[in-house]
Order: sequence, then structure tokens, then C-alpha cells
Amino acid sequence: MTLLQIDHVSEKVGVNLPLNLILPDDLTRDGKALEERKVLYLLHGLSDDASAWQRYTNIEILAREHGLVVVMPTAGRSFYANMANGQAYFSYITEELPAWLATVFRISSTRENTFIAGLSMGGYGAFKAAFLRPDLYSAACSLSGVLALNIFFAPPDKVENPALMHEFDMLFGGLDKLSGSLHDPMTWLKNAAASPAPLPKLYAACGLEDDLLPLNHLFVHAAAQVGVPLNYQEEPGGHEWFFWQRQIEKFILAL
Repeated sequence: MTLLQIDHVSEKVGVNLPLNLILPDDLTRDGKALEERKVLYLLHGLSDDASAWQRYTNIEILAREHGLVVVMPTAGRSFYANMANGQAYFSYITEELPAWLATVFRISSTRENTFIAGLSMGGYGAFKAAFLRPDLYSAACSLSGVLALNIFFAPPDKVENPALMHEFDMLFGGLDKLSGSLHDPMTWLKNAAASPAPLPKLYAACGLEDDLLPLNHLFVHAAAQVGVPLNYQEEPGGHEWFFWQRQIEKFILAL
């Protein structure tokens, strides 16, 4: 496999962004050229960057075994949102970056070959992309995702952190505006249930010792209420790379 570490300027975000990219060395495999390969967009969490999945998991080995192209972008602490300050990370991930990769590397941008997954903040981002742009992805995976806005009220270590609350306020243009907005996972479910457009296949998992487990329960229950199909699993584990390593391998095996 080839690992590319790229810095490129995003017009949507307005800054230079690091990007990690795993490409197969054999540009033809099983009769498929590079532009026909499956592409996995892999999103990092709140405290990480484009290098995290490469550093802490065996994603390169999995990519080699399954002939995958893996795209690991950087989104800072943006929650993959088009932020109130004008930095449009959601548009970068879903529009600008795929178009740039297709132009520069001939990487596929077809729905049938495109998948997205992430952990924690990246799990939120992966599902946000899947629900708001279902035309782009065949399947999406949230691992320990922030899948309910109750993150702003629980767990206590988040609520009692005024700097973090202020940061979220700046990200979304005010915490009071979150409920019912396109940033709200409950809005995603409501809109999906009312739309005839097919959703990507949705996978989610959370560790039994993870402090975001209650938020995942809220989302799973809400999805069942509105009839949105979701493959959800729980296993022993916390908010940790050992859990995410096991789960990303399961997701890739299911592609």
C-alpha cells in the first residue's frame, strides 16, 4: 500500500489542511482499476487529526486485504459543520474533497463505491453526511458517535466545562439554535422518515463502558420510532481505540 500525507488548500474552509490517503500499490486488482475501487472516508474525533486512524489502528492492513482506498481528512474541532465563522467543513468533506480526489487521483465518487465512517465526533460527522447527503454514500458507520444533542447536558464533565460549552456555541451559532436544526440528529431522523430518498445502510456501535452510551440509546430508540433502519451493536469497551479497531474491521468486512 501507498500512504500519502498531503497538505492542500481548501476553498471551503479557507486554510491549508492535512490529508492522509491510503492507495493500493496494485492499481488493478480483480480486474478493477483504481477509479473502480471502494473508497472509505474515515473521520477522526474531537482531539485528533488526519493521522489518528493511521497511528492507532491497523487500517492500512485492512485496506490492503480488501483493496480499499482510504481517505482520512482533517476537520479540527469543527464537528464537521459549516461553522458560524464561515469555515465550511461539511461542504469540504462532502463536496470539495471528493471532487478534488476524483480530479487529482481518479478516485471513484460513485455512490455504490463510497462509504463513510468515524469515531466520536467523527461518528456524528459520518451520520450527518449520510443523512444530509444520502446520494453520496452506500453505507455509513458511527462508532461511539455523538448521536444526540444531550451531549450538552450530559455527561457532567462536558456540561461543567465552560470553555467547551463556549466552543460549541461558536461552532453552531448558539446552543439555543441547535434543537430542530440540521445539526440535530433528531432532525436527521425526522427528515429521513419523511423523505422518499433511500438512505445509505447505517451501522453504529458503542462500548458498554462508554460515557456516550446513553446518547446512542436515544438515537437508536428515536430511529426505531420513525422507522429508520439501523444496524446497532454494543460490546464491552469504553471510549477507546481497542474498541474502535474491532468495530471498523467489522464494518469493512461488511462492505
